[in-house]
Amino acid sequence: MRDDDGGRRDEVDELATAWRRDGLDEDVIAMLEVSKRASRIGALVQQALRGELAALGLTYAEFEVLTVLNRAGEPYRLRPSELTRSAFLTSGGTSNVLQRLQKAGYIEREANAGDARSRFVQLTPEGLRVTALALDASGRAHREAMAGVPAEAVRDAADALRDVLLVIGKRRFR
Repeated sequence: MRDDDGGRRDEVDELATAWRRDGLDEDVIAMLEVSKRASRIGALVQQALRGELAALGLTYAEFEVLTVLNRAGEPYRLRPSELTRSAFLTSGGTSNVLQRLQKAGYIEREANAGDARSRFVQLTPEGLRVTALALDASGRAHREAMAGVPAEAVRDAADALRDVLLVIGKRRFR
């Protein structure tokens, strides 16, 4: 999209025009633009990834849990609360995902010898295999979604969003 003077525009610019017309302050508009663009990029990448994951029989939430366990390193084991925090899921969401992954044979749950009230979740060999396939699929989906975006722009955006997340990521909202 281009505006009347040839500048580049996207769908968020249309929203910003309306926000200006509605009298919002420019600093608030910039903040809204950051959150809208980050959400839109995330949604587009997830859309590209969904088909790849569906071919593996996985949902996005299942993929997240598998990759969190994989990142933990050997023995690829964490407590459910650690999974919930790292995968940005709710405890109920994590429980549902774990049930599906266990039924598929990708994880197993075992007692925590140090705490009888808690259990560990661990990747099975089949879970490791599927996780590797899903990570490859994620790479393909990200490359497809970001095709044509200059590598320097991707790096700059990643760095700029880190600066934002380091500040707002420490806050807890209701």
